[in-house]
Amino acid sequence: MSKHFPENFLWGSATASYQVEGGIENNDWAQGAREGQVPVCGLSSDHYHRFESDFDIVQSLGHNSHRFSIEWARIEPEEGKFDEKEIEHYLKVLQALNVRNITPVVTLWHFTLPLWFYEKGGFMHKDGARVFARYCAYVVEKLGNEANMWVTINEPLIWASQGFLKRNWPPYRRNFFSFLSATSALIRAHKLAYTAIKSVSATALVGIAKHNMYFYADSFAWNRFAVKCMVWFWNIRFLDAIDQFQDFVGLNFYITKKFGKKDTFIQTEMGWDINPAGLYQCLLELKKYKKPIYILENGLADQYDVHRAVYVRGHIESVKRAMKEGVDVRGYFHWSLLDNFEWSFGFSRRFGLVEIDYQTLERTVRPSAHVYKEIIEKGIL
Repeated sequence: MSKHFPENFLWGSATASYQVEGGIENNDWAQGAREGQVPVCGLSSDHYHRFESDFDIVQSLGHNSHRFSIEWARIEPEEGKFDEKEIEHYLKVLQALNVRNITPVVTLWHFTLPLWFYEKGGFMHKDGARVFARYCAYVVEKLGNEANMWVTINEPLIWASQGFLKRNWPPYRRNFFSFLSATSALIRAHKLAYTAIKSVSATALVGIAKHNMYFYADSFAWNRFAVKCMVWFWNIRFLDAIDQFQDFVGLNFYITKKFGKKDTFIQTEMGWDINPAGLYQCLLELKKYKKPIYILENGLADQYDVHRAVYVRGHIESVKRAMKEGVDVRGYFHWSLLDNFEWSFGFSRRFGLVEIDYQTLERTVRPSAHVYKEIIEKGIL
């Protein structure tokens, strides 16, 4: 284990069900694909059937933890009707991780909604939060013996902004007040889910995965004021609202935004600046919550693996720097283990430590994955 990090530090990578499993046709994204609103996911990387061999890769890369998500549409294909065969599938997924001594971190909702839930209004429905909490409690009750860390919601503001401001994702709206309402609905949903999970597993650790950005400015007063507003509005507001309903803070970090004259950085294939100092600053922002912090996603689209090794080193260096200043970071998860369906971009963006040939589904470990392994095992940055 790295000499710069404690023995129980979680090192891993992450995936999400719809992006890698394949064969999911009963959710809002699959419906959107049938209607021509979003790209078709289809078989994706067929992780649903290949998880055992994929976890062998995880183990070979030195990871001691792995974050994945459960597909709600599989578990509850009709309202109130739960599929025990799919629970059994995810039980096998968890057991496959545990037998390899890989600690599972389980996301209960990563953007996609069962079609029946979506068609009745989703989280915006008056009973949406309650229905979500029921699903969460059901899964934890069934699978809680195999996992102890649960993420209720992935990137609530990203989901709300893409679906209710930018019209890129279901339900394809553009209304600021709907965005605010959606955000509030997710706050209610998380709180109810947290309470419901605790009712069936008092020792479960529950949090969210919050996408925070590093906002900074030049010397102009107006730009500095804008930064303070955005830090509150985007980074802090949601976390403040659920502060008493989270056992840890989950951070997803990808993006920095400057107000004023722009700085020049190397960019990822998503057009995002590579600025590891931003992760350090975002970690400092979270120190006030006095809770364990897990970096649940951090990565880049880099098909030819040109920048990923330097990216990983730089961002882990920022983690180490924040920890030296008293930030209680307990884990780092690279996004992603596998190349995946990248939402409205389809398969055109490659985030994986492992490359997928979508014609043959062959897996090829990228060189940067071995750099990450060396950091984990030897502490070489």
